[in-house]
Amino acid sequence: MKATVIVTLKPTVLDPQGITIHRNLASLGLTDITSVRQGKIFHIEVKDGNRDQVERLAKEVLTNPVIEEYRVIWE
Repeated sequence: MKATVIVTLKPTVLDPQGITIHRNLASLGLTDITSVRQGKIFHIEVKDGNRDQVERLAKEVLTNPVIEEYRVIWE
């Protein structure tokens, strides 16, 4: 079984990398993009039936719960 864990900053947290990317878009002619937020993606393979372990990994290891949130997509 495969899972994708997407970790992003909480909406209330400043995203300096996203801001820097957004500032540079005009020089590429990408003027219609109004906002950029960056994050991390983890591709994980797990034995069938061990969804709880992926949830625990995402919650306890892959994210900083103070500033980040996550979601798991199962394939």
